[in-house]
Amino acid sequence: MTATAEPEIGKARVRKEDHHLITGRTRWTDNIVLPGMQHMAILRSLVAHARISHIDTSAARSMPGVVAVYTGADFAEEQGSLPNAWPITEDMKAPQAPSLAVDTVNFAGEAVAVVVARTAYEAQDALEAIDIEYEELPVVLDLAAAAEDGAELVHPDLGTNVSAVWTFDSAEAGTGADVDEAIRDAEVVLERTFRQQRLIPAFMEPRSVVVDPTGPHFTMWSATQIPHILKLMLAMTLEIGEHKVRVIAPDVGGGFGGKLQVTPEEVIAMLVARRLGKPVKYTESRSECMLAAHHGRDQIQKLTLAARRDGTVTGLKVELLADMGAYLRLVTSGIPILGAFMFNGIYKFPAYRFTCTNVFTNKTPTDAYRGAGRPEATFAIERMMDELAVELSRDPLELREQNWIKHEEFPFDTVAGLTYDSGNYEAATAKARELFDYDGLRREQAERRQRQDPVALGIGISTFTEMCGLAPSRVLGSLSYGAGGWEHASIRMLPTGKVEVVTGSSPHGQGHETAWSQIVADQFGVPFEDVEILHGDTQSSPRGLDTYGSRSLAVGAIAVVKAAEKVIAKAKPFAAHMMECSEDDLEFTAGKFRVAGTEKAVTLPEVALAVFAAHDLPDGLEPNLDAEATYDPENFSFPHGTHLCATEVDTETGQVRIRSYVCVDDVGHVVNPLIVDGQVHGGLAQGIAQALYEEAVYDDSGTLVNASFSEYLVPAAPDLPSFITGRTETPSTTNPLGVKGVGEAGTIASTPAVVNAVIDAVRHLGVTDIEMPCSPMRVWHAIQQAKGGAR
Repeated sequence: MTATAEPEIGKARVRKEDHHLITGRTRWTDNIVLPGMQHMAILRSLVAHARISHIDTSAARSMPGVVAVYTGADFAEEQGSLPNAWPITEDMKAPQAPSLAVDTVNFAGEAVAVVVARTAYEAQDALEAIDIEYEELPVVLDLAAAAEDGAELVHPDLGTNVSAVWTFDSAEAGTGADVDEAIRDAEVVLERTFRQQRLIPAFMEPRSVVVDPTGPHFTMWSATQIPHILKLMLAMTLEIGEHKVRVIAPDVGGGFGGKLQVTPEEVIAMLVARRLGKPVKYTESRSECMLAAHHGRDQIQKLTLAARRDGTVTGLKVELLADMGAYLRLVTSGIPILGAFMFNGIYKFPAYRFTCTNVFTNKTPTDAYRGAGRPEATFAIERMMDELAVELSRDPLELREQNWIKHEEFPFDTVAGLTYDSGNYEAATAKARELFDYDGLRREQAERRQRQDPVALGIGISTFTEMCGLAPSRVLGSLSYGAGGWEHASIRMLPTGKVEVVTGSSPHGQGHETAWSQIVADQFGVPFEDVEILHGDTQSSPRGLDTYGSRSLAVGAIAVVKAAEKVIAKAKPFAAHMMECSEDDLEFTAGKFRVAGTEKAVTLPEVALAVFAAHDLPDGLEPNLDAEATYDPENFSFPHGTHLCATEVDTETGQVRIRSYVCVDDVGHVVNPLIVDGQVHGGLAQGIAQALYEEAVYDDSGTLVNASFSEYLVPAAPDLPSFITGRTETPSTTNPLGVKGVGEAGTIASTPAVVNAVIDAVRHLGVTDIEMPCSPMRVWHAIQQAKGGAR
């Protein structure tokens, strides 16, 4: 019980949770085996849009090991509609979204029947015996065409494919001038249209769910990012008392937003378990995951940028078409509007308007994917700043610096209505520029162009910021978001001086157990090893809003800090009593209550033991040091950084190679540098993947043609460069740790850096844009089309 004085925050500790993860001692959902457990397999529609005219399940029911077969008709009266928690406008159109299709299927992969059997193999075999007939309907796939009047309809009862139109106008909001006037009066006006392709989260562990209805609660184990939200939504959707539902997120193998969902499979498992009165398990195949789990991105972005001839930006107008897919899932409708507050980026635009039109198509629903609206916004504005630099024959880095918010101007109220509390774009850029050798690479680029080198060098820039830590609750409420932005934590002081921390933030690879232990060790002055972090079970952790949007540290960890402060405050009168002094004479440092100006002291663990014994306590005080706290932040956090990329493009084949990648990120105070580096590296991999490799592709009938890793190109280690990373530190002023989010930064910043580099490499050949992913074929085609029009 000896207190430690060496600070934990800032220490590069190896993650304590990794040992059981890498030695196979994990408890993934699919590892769970319960007595009498049955297994589910789901039959999915092979067509994208059709009426279900006939289903015959009799042959499947007679297959070996089959316990039951259900269709949508069996659960029509009790399955409800999958929830959408973000009605972004009062007139938003949202179709009913059954977990099991009843009359109509609206995307290829939608669940139409479920087989329950003694083993997963028997259930899977029986799917083939189900006879189903469809009356096919027109398939709506083209996003732009779907938004037009007179288009074929995904949901005819809605009368339109447009779910909602949401607008932010700086003139109306009082945050800036009129953008139409800015464009009319501008010396330079640029209009560009960019395509954000559809992506698949492709997390390591496919989705899995186990439901046990045999105890006092319905207990669900699920590979989810959101056990608390899932519990609430299951109770509401299926009309079960919330106090009778327990959700456990055990070890979860990645999520990237793809597990921020109330899934059809979770609802179906609850329905089946309730009907049978037996535990059931469902684990999807990788192809099912890619086909039916929600997708990300999928936008058409039209931007108009106004500027003066000297390079000063004066206005920005954004017109967005966003593909919802066939249904609105949990936060589908709100994902595009998260970008509304970030299209202005780090720049001082005097006038701004953002309009988003959400559109239904016969594709897999979209929803949150790492960055959730902010990568799309950052891509667009960083591409536009490059386009403006070309138009004005300016160095793109210098043009950015001319327009960005200077460090002495913080806090800064943006044209999009946010207040950036802190930042230093100059420092991050200067460091990145030096690590990258920006001037040297520009000279090399000029030399290679002069000698007409067939392998062209390109330099890409992304100077970004993001809003993360979804909060505060009042702001989310003003956007009609269905939840708050608070987070909860509790701390239990054990008699031996050990500490149990219960957090509402549920990790799926972020390293919470390590980082939270470091924070509490510093707060209490106890050894890192003496802190245990409990999470992911709504029974032991009854309050929380879970993990997404880079909110864990900036919100969840601050709740832990607030609870720790309450523990110390509760311990103070006990310590004063033990040392026979006044509370006013005590100070708490390095884990000890010390009488000011003396060596007389007791440690927090010593107080905890005395409180447990309760032999001699102050009158009127309960023998209890435990405390809990709910933290609702006053603002988002705003990490930022500068990412620089050098690509070599073979103009004869279109092959792209990243030669050098430098990123300097500012995420405020760093709790654990190893965890930060890991988050940055993983984010970079996903952002680069969007730029060069990944895309969900549908054929003309609405079939996803690359629903496996054989066809969907996720980059492996040899496909990525060695990253050069650096950091600057501008603490957040809105939380006591000065921390900012880091989980999505790499993904947000890297995609435009890479694409700008690819286009910069071949712009002298007349290429002005290449649609992502910038595959060799697309790069080669762009070069061929530009021949004869070089600039």
